[in-house]
Amino acid sequence: MVDLGASPLSNRYLGRDELDQMEPFYPLTVRVCDQCWLVQLPEFVAPAAIFSDYAYFSSYSDSWLKHCEEYAGKMKGMLKLGGQSQVVEIASNDGYLLQYFAREGIRVLGVEPAANVAKVAVAKGIPSRVEFFGRESARGMVSEGLRADLVIGNNVLAHVPDINDFIAGLKMVLKPDGVLTMEFPHLLKMMDFNQFDTIYHEHFSYLSFVAVERAFARHGIVLFDVEELPTHGGSLRIYGRHKESTLWPVTARANELRGREISRGLEGLEAYQSFAGQVEQIKRELLKFLISAREQGKRVVGYGAPAKGNTLLNYCGVRTDLLDYTVDRSPHKQGHFLPGSRIPIYSPEKVFETKPDYMLILPWNLKDEIMGQMCGIREWGGKFVVPIPQVEVLK
Repeated sequence: MVDLGASPLSNRYLGRDELDQMEPFYPLTVRVCDQCWLVQLPEFVAPAAIFSDYAYFSSYSDSWLKHCEEYAGKMKGMLKLGGQSQVVEIASNDGYLLQYFAREGIRVLGVEPAANVAKVAVAKGIPSRVEFFGRESARGMVSEGLRADLVIGNNVLAHVPDINDFIAGLKMVLKPDGVLTMEFPHLLKMMDFNQFDTIYHEHFSYLSFVAVERAFARHGIVLFDVEELPTHGGSLRIYGRHKESTLWPVTARANELRGREISRGLEGLEAYQSFAGQVEQIKRELLKFLISAREQGKRVVGYGAPAKGNTLLNYCGVRTDLLDYTVDRSPHKQGHFLPGSRIPIYSPEKVFETKPDYMLILPWNLKDEIMGQMCGIREWGGKFVVPIPQVEVLK
């Protein structure tokens, strides 16, 4: 589908003492299966090498926390969750979501492979198992008498190399009339809006509704509803139940989205083959802007150190000669360097010390939140820039 060359692990931030060491780069080539239409990145790196010590903490985005709080309220009402209910979240990170169920007295359990992140959740009072989820993990939970009324997976389905093992585990831990929800970036949005920077080694799959529906059906789970969300540049939230359950009929929304994807050609190769040309155009536009700004004596800095930003910068070959530095709210990233590009990461206060002319928003999906937080750059005439879906200087 698209070849982004070779890139380092996008969440493998470097310490100053690592700058003189070799950094491994891996192929970043996405392929599509012409039988099931699952879009995948081959497993070049084992999940344990990516997720066991993780730099991403979910609680540093206010808009994301609001999204999660609203979801928790919705599911509590929809499923009538109470003190006897059990909610399990797969890839629970730092407790960013389960905290909203726990404060309502609902029993929660997080499953999180990154010990450093799970430790933060436990400190918040969120019980967490440090392990990768799949059939084996699910068997352990069931043997302990633990099954869930609600199983949640936000931005994890794309992260598992063996999607069949993962879904089989979900079926095992879900109660007979339980519901599961999964959120993930929508492949159709990635294609329509040039979101190639969401491609990186920890994202093994790029998911359409038709491909996901087929995968879940293979394991006896019916996707009875789907929501289209604005998060991460356009995501889907799927709702699943056991095939044997009759509580939740398939909605018109699910039927409509399936039909729309098929009409857009997502069950044929031609739709996928045009994507590479769109990606190359974005690269040319970004480099043209950065080079022109530098030649005019303008300073450009980044905002954020997200994984997607590292894909963008490494594919485009951007280094400190074009982007002076970047800033991030997360103290876990400050003082480090971006992988590959080795651009330094500072706290946001650095921007007000150096007064750059442009700020390139790397987590472009949070542009409104970031522009609100950093609106002070306009005092000296600073401007915001987004690279996706096309390079644009924002007023």
